[in-house]
Amino acid sequence: MKLKILFLTMVFLLVPPCTQAKAKKINDHHWTGVERVVAIGDLHGDYGQYINVMRSAGLVDHKQRWGGGKTHLVQTGDITDRGADSRKIIDHLLQLKKQAKKKGGYIHLLIGNHETMNVIGDLRYVSKGEFDAFRTKNSARYQELQWQHQLEWMESRDAEAFATLDQDTYRKEWEQRVPLGWVEHRQAWALNGEYGGWVSDNQVAIRVNDSIFLHGGISSKYCKFSLEEMTGQVMKAMKNYNPAVTTIIDDPLGPVWYRGLAQESEDDEIYIQTLDNILNRYGIKHMVVGHSPTGGVVWPRFDQRVVVNDTGIAAHYGSHKGVLEITAGGLVAIYGDQRIPLHSDNEGREAYLRAVIEADSNNGQLKARLARMLAPPPAEPEAEAPSDPAGTETGLAEVIPGTCR
Repeated sequence: MKLKILFLTMVFLLVPPCTQAKAKKINDHHWTGVERVVAIGDLHGDYGQYINVMRSAGLVDHKQRWGGGKTHLVQTGDITDRGADSRKIIDHLLQLKKQAKKKGGYIHLLIGNHETMNVIGDLRYVSKGEFDAFRTKNSARYQELQWQHQLEWMESRDAEAFATLDQDTYRKEWEQRVPLGWVEHRQAWALNGEYGGWVSDNQVAIRVNDSIFLHGGISSKYCKFSLEEMTGQVMKAMKNYNPAVTTIIDDPLGPVWYRGLAQESEDDEIYIQTLDNILNRYGIKHMVVGHSPTGGVVWPRFDQRVVVNDTGIAAHYGSHKGVLEITAGGLVAIYGDQRIPLHSDNEGREAYLRAVIEADSNNGQLKARLARMLAPPPAEPEAEAPSDPAGTETGLAEVIPGTCR
């Protein structure tokens, strides 16, 4: 018996202690110790492509159940619009969220500009298929009630003009904007409805380990706010929406619309310093954003401090495959069955892009991106000498980069 106890003790001592950090939720906007993160960009109602990229990242099995183990999936917004299956995607993700939690994983569904647009009633990009998904046996009756309400509203505003209205012609035009399923769609996307309520439970931006994920980006205008404050402002703006007032949900510099991280020049020293100030303010290394389609490539910018991850997964943007994986080993782009590491600096992007083109040889957008990258820079026009080089008369001072306090 003593020998047996001694042997078991020796075996126990030979087993190295587990050094992997356990995923920990600091709050609804901050997680640490996550071993694997997969970020997926805009889906725009394309269920088939959504399932394809989820499978390629190992997040669902052949029965479309959660297969990602302890992975954290971050979907950076814009599930909705353009395609026909937004509702189907959301419903499936909500099922997966429950399954993932049981396996130690997690699904973060962030708010994009198209989610806010659906809540506030900006339906410019809602496809007929989206409305069809909400049709019920009562849709014709609901549409008729809405029509009667429309007539009453028009008559109350201008009775004289209403008296001369050709209602048959106007009805045909109106039904193009208010098809069957429209009423149910609007009810579901109200903040107290099924999908509006889902939006109100989500975040605008989250931090996982040393990366922040969000739809558009954080500009110098909004970087003074915490992630929690940005979410709170978006919720308040949706609840009290007034089309005559610009708020965080329709501000081009706001976190669901901003495109600067995807479009600003990487040679602009002022912008680089501003970006560094923003990263330092939140204590992170990377910002991962969607919203700005890349034509099929997970695209690192500013020496990997920014990763633009709207690869154009939906058919509307080309049915591309790219998603981002982040582990302790670094950042990797997944394209179907191909895994291509992202280079840590801008100098390595040519080789990276060539590898992506090899994996997606029919993608003309990527070939055009490579051609632009290799093209010589345009010659700078000869500058005129300033009338006051020292700036003594104009009072010009050194430009200070944007700060975040």
